[in-house]
Amino acid sequence: MANTNITMRIDEAIKSQLQELMNDLGLDMTTFFTMAAKQAIREQGIPFSVSRDIPNSETLEAFREVEEMKRNPVIGKSYTDVDEMMEDLLS
Repeated sequence: MANTNITMRIDEAIKSQLQELMNDLGLDMTTFFTMAAKQAIREQGIPFSVSRDIPNSETLEAFREVEEMKRNPVIGKSYTDVDEMMEDLLS
């Protein structure tokens, strides 16, 4: 199958953000648009949803807290019994 070029106009900021996202997902712009076109044809509609998982600030803080607890185990409480842990959580 022969390739063809497509020229399109897109806002510079959107292009930059899309390039950053595609890089994070391990894709280039040509591959992304080819995937989107094939999916749209297959589904006969607007294609798929591909997203990267960006943790919110609360989740990031929880990650930091866990790392700190790993470095300094006396900070948190550990359990060997799930029932004991659940009792503490629910009380």
